[in-house]
Amino acid sequence: MSTFLTSIFPLLAYLAYNVIVPQVEKLRPSLSVIMNMQRRRWVANATRRESPFDAILSGNIMGSVSFLASTSALLVLAVFAVFGQLPALMEALDSLSLERTYTILDVQIHLGVMLTMFVFAFFAFTLSLRQFNHFCIMLGALDHDRVTSDEEIEAIARMNALGAKNFNSGIRAYYFSIATVAWFVSEWVGVAVCLATVLILAHREFFSSAHRTAASAAVIAARQRGEIRTPQRDNL
Repeated sequence: MSTFLTSIFPLLAYLAYNVIVPQVEKLRPSLSVIMNMQRRRWVANATRRESPFDAILSGNIMGSVSFLASTSALLVLAVFAVFGQLPALMEALDSLSLERTYTILDVQIHLGVMLTMFVFAFFAFTLSLRQFNHFCIMLGALDHDRVTSDEEIEAIARMNALGAKNFNSGIRAYYFSIATVAWFVSEWVGVAVCLATVLILAHREFFSSAHRTAASAAVIAARQRGEIRTPQRDNL
């Protein structure tokens, strides 16, 4: 039973992380939340310019997401191929495992966990790609002959944020899949790698230098907006 629990532990940790982090973000903004503020600034600035600059940025983002979605599909096929090579895999595990020899059923269950992780990643990346595609359409539909309302800017920025949210979900599936690979060495090594992955992701989201830099940029931008609005308030 312990082997089964350690086998599915990375999958459970991945699902729990995606549920718990949004709750923590209500108390302390994560790097993703801070970057959502920059996404809104991007859209607001895009409404005031007519240039291929925004299309180039969007194309670069979609290219990265498309590459990872294709990679996920290849990984799903690779796991299916491993199911057909179980005798060779079991022979390799006999020399690799540090603690014990896994049964064929243990390995089959764990391959199913790996397959589930990569399927999650595939659907997350493809959904992200679709949402970024919608974002590009909404951005291209902007009418530069009139002032864009705050509601429209918020809607377009939210579409971009949704694409980023699902992109992050796919990336996290990749991170936690590393723990599923470590499980082949030892089931407890897999658990340790999974816990380390949680700590690394939490640090990157809430305590990293990137978080501090992005927060500083957001504060500076907010101050600049305040300096611009102050004379307007004084004139009222």
